[in-house]
Amino acid sequence: MINEEYKAMLGGKSVIRELAEYATARGKEIGYDNVFDYSLGNPSVPAPASFTAAMTDLYAHGDPVALHGYSPSLGNPEFKQAVADYLNRKFAMAYTANHIFPTTGAAGALSHAFRAVTKPDDEIVTFAPYFPEYGPYTAGAGLKLTVVPADTTAWQIDFAAFEQALNPNVTAVLINTPNNPSGAVYSAATLEKLASILTAKQAEYGHDIFLISDEPYREILFDGGKQPYPSTFYDNTLSCYSWSKSLSLPGERIGYVAVNPKATDADLLVPMMGQISRGTGHNCPASSIQLGVAKVLDETSDLSVYETNMNLLYDALTSIGFDVVRPGGTFYIFPKALEENATAFCMKAKEYDLILVPSESFGVPGYFRMAYCIDTDKVKRSIPALERFAHEVYGK
Repeated sequence: MINEEYKAMLGGKSVIRELAEYATARGKEIGYDNVFDYSLGNPSVPAPASFTAAMTDLYAHGDPVALHGYSPSLGNPEFKQAVADYLNRKFAMAYTANHIFPTTGAAGALSHAFRAVTKPDDEIVTFAPYFPEYGPYTAGAGLKLTVVPADTTAWQIDFAAFEQALNPNVTAVLINTPNNPSGAVYSAATLEKLASILTAKQAEYGHDIFLISDEPYREILFDGGKQPYPSTFYDNTLSCYSWSKSLSLPGERIGYVAVNPKATDADLLVPMMGQISRGTGHNCPASSIQLGVAKVLDETSDLSVYETNMNLLYDALTSIGFDVVRPGGTFYIFPKALEENATAFCMKAKEYDLILVPSESFGVPGYFRMAYCIDTDKVKRSIPALERFAHEVYGK
């Protein structure tokens, strides 16, 4: 007999992926250059040349056994030390290699972090809007995901609603900053207040509450802004990272969990994640990609195109009459739809070959996400289509 739970999930496929598939199919009909596909957060800039050179050098001159052999179950020591050193330089932390657990991207990092600091039936609290895959990630670990309603004025934390959501069953809080889908960036003041509340609740409940920080966009920031490092504000923090965005390596599936050295049982958590891997069949990222990324940790792709695209879209959307909060980072913008039913709005936009993602799956009704990690020329060409759509359908 097949597994009925996973069979049922077939009816709840990712809306984002379904729209991306539609865009691909539509592109075969009219040419993909004519489809304004804002569905998928797939980086549009190449990996830096230094990364390609590092990988080429490894394959040409590296030890083939080390390059293609099994990685140790807790990760390649050279990679782990390089990541620890980088984080210590950048954020004034005190990580050692033993606090770093390599994973298959941020998804693998979150999967291990959830299981390491919770038990089945515990609650994890997160904040709307949120990445839709948090639902299956937490459900797969046997957890209840509690979603704090959104502050739609700025996409920041509604602390009153957050405190109402906290209860003794909560063992972890999940944040994503810069945020997918809103582009919001949590300030130092926000992170300080969050840490203060969690510290007080730990004492009240008599157990640890871990902060799990999902950070794959932390280098994509606008207007000269900075993303404060959550682990510097709260000891019980697990930082989950991926190079999918900063180095444009989504297909390489490389990331990590960084355990704050001051966290409870900090020296046990990475070995525990190794045991979690045994139960989930995760194992480590490929040996070669760990070694290659270790050579270029201080670099990023040219991320400036995302700010260019954001400015074009923000100016166009506000000029048309959309209500939209200016993003502080990522490559997403999250305007309010021109009708209450965001799904209906996005279906109508398809008639103009605008592929927009409705907000319901992000935990907020009435908005839509645009992933503007596309060519700037296509962004420019999409603006007249946005104007026609808004005018002809909604009188804007």
